[in-house]
Amino acid sequence: MRVAKKGDTVKVHYTGRLENGEVFDSSEDKAPLSFIIGQREVIKGFDSAVEGLSVGEEITVTIEAEKGYGKSNQDLIQKIKHSEMPAGLEYSVGNQIEITHQDGSLFHVMVTEITETEVSLDANHPLAGRRLVFTIRMEEIIPAEVQGQGLTGMMIEQLKERRNMN
Repeated sequence: MRVAKKGDTVKVHYTGRLENGEVFDSSEDKAPLSFIIGQREVIKGFDSAVEGLSVGEEITVTIEAEKGYGKSNQDLIQKIKHSEMPAGLEYSVGNQIEITHQDGSLFHVMVTEITETEVSLDANHPLAGRRLVFTIRMEEIIPAEVQGQGLTGMMIEQLKERRNMN
């Protein structure tokens, strides 16, 4: 039986939960997640968890913060005076706010605390510093060595047809 290995394209269904059981993401009722193992398309712990799985196999794995979204970086948490916040912007604890860099790029921060004089903004990923629990079910494995053969074969057939027409 074929097992998934680095370089293979895989399709999986998954449900991600926090340690308290709260679901933060799921592919159920959607198309399966498709990615190439070892290409950094998903978090490290998820990537390594699918290696060795075969089609139809389901596992539950706990991923530590270091192999998930990383540890929370205190340098990414800033306190800003209310007067420095954009006029007319409504915010409360738990809201995400879109911030524009000087170069015009956008990023999101989470409002984590509000005092009489300041607002604490956290630019860490919302799941940084969290242990994550994933249930993963392997749906399909496309071996690295056969990827793209379908397209190549189709192109060859089209060339043969064109040659026969002339």
